Amino acid sequence: MKTDGVYVDTVGAYIPDRWVSVEQAVEEGLYDEFSVQYGTGLTAAYIADDLPALDMAVSAARQAFRRSAVEVDDLDFHVHCTAVQHGPEGFYAPGYVLRELGASGVPSTDVRQHSNGLLAGIEIAVGQLTGAAGAENALVTAAENFTSPLIDRWTGFGTGFTASDGGAAVLLSGQGGFAAVRAVNSGTLPELEQWHRGEESLLPFRGEDRKASSTMELLSYFNLHVMPLDKCMEMIHDFELNVVHRSLVDAGLNAADLRWVVAANSDSRMIDQTKMQPLGLPMSRSTWDFGKEYGHMGACDMAVSLNHLLLNGMLSPGDHILMTTSASGWVSTSAVLTILEIPAWARKQPVS
Repeated sequence: MKTDGVYVDTVGAYIPDRWVSVEQAVEEGLYDEFSVQYGTGLTAAYIADDLPALDMAVSAARQAFRRSAVEVDDLDFHVHCTAVQHGPEGFYAPGYVLRELGASGVPSTDVRQHSNGLLAGIEIAVGQLTGAAGAENALVTAAENFTSPLIDRWTGFGTGFTASDGGAAVLLSGQGGFAAVRAVNSGTLPELEQWHRGEESLLPFRGEDRKASSTMELLSYFNLHVMPLDKCMEMIHDFELNVVHRSLVDAGLNAADLRWVVAANSDSRMIDQTKMQPLGLPMSRSTWDFGKEYGHMGACDMAVSLNHLLLNGMLSPGDHILMTTSASGWVSTSAVLTILEIPAWARKQPVS
């Protein structure tokens, strides 16, 4: 989908103060030495303890508004993205964010696409900004707190991830901003839906003892009983590359034109083999080098990385950025941005 007249006005990010290195996690028996020696390159996880994910989303949104000339009262649309449950069953997360911001009467939606959520939310917001809704601005928020007995942040998502807590926000505008959204495309590969479900029941929780979720157990079941891993990876490669190519074509760009490729913060080899090599680009054009320090914050990675690039003087007007994510389902979204200017709030000394 080629997009015209859609801009990134501001971004916001919330990173908890407390972090645990992989070495400390190994010492405490939380992470295994093999994963470190295996060479994932991941260095730490940020931990929010008892701070709710939604409060981090609100903090990130407030920062985005402080950086913008748009007032909260002028907000036209809101999308919130989740990977894990953000409150009691039946609870509506976007309503909490909007209430805390003081944005009453704003239409909203909840996107549950896990790591793919922020880009999926941007795609929805583009429709509001360019379609019949006639919105002038839209807020997309995301946040995660993986501190839960049902989640193992160190090994529950496989050796390629350390799950970090954090919040993020992207404020989009139809009037202007520091970056133009050139294209957004997405797709679903339903043949792999069961990959992240295994043999689990589709019925709601019935009261039996619940255990911590293990993505690796679900994947292993699917690969053993339904489809081998090499076939899954082949399908994902072709599917995701097609989504990316559609966005590049819509933006009128070649892969060589990209200054940065922003992918989910994960194992360096995963990013290299699934994102960079298919595009013929070196890892030096990926955001992995600092993403490994943050860990994987679910849908937040895209905005957190963009915030980092801006605050650390790593962007210039004219730079093209590809953002690409995927998640269980199997869903994938890609977006292409072009930097128009460096906003005033980002013209400061580098920060970590």
